[in-house]
Amino acid sequence: MAATDALFLLLFVSLLFSSSLVHADFGITAGTDDGSEQWGYVEVRPKAHMFWWLYRSPNRIEDPSNPWPILLWLQGGPGVSGVGFGNFIEIGPLDGNLNPRNSTWLLKADLLFVDSPVGTGFSYVEDKNLLVKTDEEAAADLTTLLKEIFNGNESLQTSPLFIFGESYGGKFAVTLGVLALKAIQAGELKLQLGGVALGNSWISPEDFVFSWGPLLKDVSRIDNNGLNKSNSLAQEIQQQLAEGKYEDATNTWDELEGVILSSSNNVNFYNFMLDDFGAETFKTEKGLMAERYSKHLSTKLLSSSFNGVSSLMNGPIKEKLKIIPNNVSWGGQEDIVFLAMTGDFMKPRIKEVDELLAKGINVTVYSGQLDLICATKGAEAWVNKLEWDGLKNYLSLDRTPLYCGKDDTTTKGFARSYKNLFFYWILGAGHLVPVEQPCVSLQMAGSITRSPNICNKL
Repeated sequence: MAATDALFLLLFVSLLFSSSLVHADFGITAGTDDGSEQWGYVEVRPKAHMFWWLYRSPNRIEDPSNPWPILLWLQGGPGVSGVGFGNFIEIGPLDGNLNPRNSTWLLKADLLFVDSPVGTGFSYVEDKNLLVKTDEEAAADLTTLLKEIFNGNESLQTSPLFIFGESYGGKFAVTLGVLALKAIQAGELKLQLGGVALGNSWISPEDFVFSWGPLLKDVSRIDNNGLNKSNSLAQEIQQQLAEGKYEDATNTWDELEGVILSSSNNVNFYNFMLDDFGAETFKTEKGLMAERYSKHLSTKLLSSSFNGVSSLMNGPIKEKLKIIPNNVSWGGQEDIVFLAMTGDFMKPRIKEVDELLAKGINVTVYSGQLDLICATKGAEAWVNKLEWDGLKNYLSLDRTPLYCGKDDTTTKGFARSYKNLFFYWILGAGHLVPVEQPCVSLQMAGSITRSPNICNKL
């Protein structure tokens, strides 16, 4: 990283815990004294409160011909906190130990983290009946939040918004993209939609569950017995989805994960080169599927900083933010969020991707080579199902190799694009691409957002 970038980050850290209540055009919020950060709650529905946190980049370049972008990060689960994990574990300015992150995506864009759906992270509901049950309901809440943040702030309206979704967050991202675009066209939402990016995203559960067995067999992690069991359950899921039995499909998915773990001696679903050290713990906990995300990630993959994220969020971060209610604990509601959405968990969102492409919105898919849960094999399968009229031309093109910085000898990935569809294959990364390949993923984020502060472009 350049010396000037390091200096900006040091200054950023020095201001991190200097906060006060400030008045913004969209209401009373909290924020740092210098305005580099703002955060707050939006009551998206009566008694349903969504928390957001916006970082303004110290590397911002004012260029009217190429406006500085805003990147909205949506985490997966459903029920996993973007304010916690996406921010402090993946792409935010500080890591889980509150040290500057050299590869923060703040170098390329302003960052907006949201705890969505309500009930996730610092977001909360006063009545559990207010939890969302579908991706569309989650998107409606997010659209309400965006209206509150953007409609009264002309400076934000000049920046294109790029919606990034990781894992299940990809389903939220495309559903929000469709709904937000309709609100923009109706004059109800004042922002520019720059594009939607889907990182290792659960867009088509059917295609992913069919990819697990063959992939693990090819890399010698399961044998033919495991492959046959896996394929049999994947076929059962396919039939349940065809019949609209979505909750049954979620239960069979749960059973399939157990078969994969037992057949592979606990492969890690988020990097198939690793073992899942927490697998034996949750294999016997029927009904607590929402905990799998954090337990899968509780490996050496993320270092010791991961294990302290809950203490971090409920300790110094909650103290810094000041506005979190005393009775709200970070992460305390993610199980109920997942369970409320079991009827939507296995529904595909390919049609929403098609709709965005047809309307000219840029859609980017990026996939870590070593991911299992949302394996590249499955991502390629659902992309091939698109009805978009540019698909044939897209598939006919050769891929472009990707390198990191000035190193043009080590291949870090590949990319292919045609019109408004982009696909990145990131080598050496699993489910958490920014964590495992920070350099090339930072370059990718700059390319996707067309950041003025960018060296490499696709």
